[in-house]
Amino acid sequence: MNDQESADQAFRAVEREVALLFRRGRTRAAEMARRVHPELEAAAYVMLAYVEESGRVRLTDIGLHFGIGKASISRQVKHLEVLGLLRREVDPLDRRSSLLSLTEDGAARYLRARDARMERFRELMSAWDEEDVERFAELLRRFNELAAESMRAEESAPA
Repeated sequence: MNDQESADQAFRAVEREVALLFRRGRTRAAEMARRVHPELEAAAYVMLAYVEESGRVRLTDIGLHFGIGKASISRQVKHLEVLGLLRREVDPLDRRSSLLSLTEDGAARYLRARDARMERFRELMSAWDEEDVERFAELLRRFNELAAESMRAEESAPA
């Protein structure tokens, strides 16, 4: 096998494994969403995670982070408010805008689900050395940064 064939084979293997990881990730997000609330969708669970990490965040920031339009984000946020997981308050710096944060119940539910997810990761990777886990995290971070840069370049390219 020549160098080009070997490289092609390696890239196909990466693509296959990343696709599998994404499929399993979508399934896991749906499971985690149901742990938070039986009526919660997977996409909303990921949004809750972002809000929890951010503290208080504007609707537009959520849209920018996920690359989703304001109308779609607004529908998700409204549903999260109805479920009692998210609250909206006026932004003191811009009274036309709102800041979103988790309710006390939303935070408690999300953190219980996140802790259960983290325990699963610990169990799954318990045979790995700490250095391997750190290296894996670093490689995933680098991959995600490249993917984000690529998406930004595609979005800014002329149509």
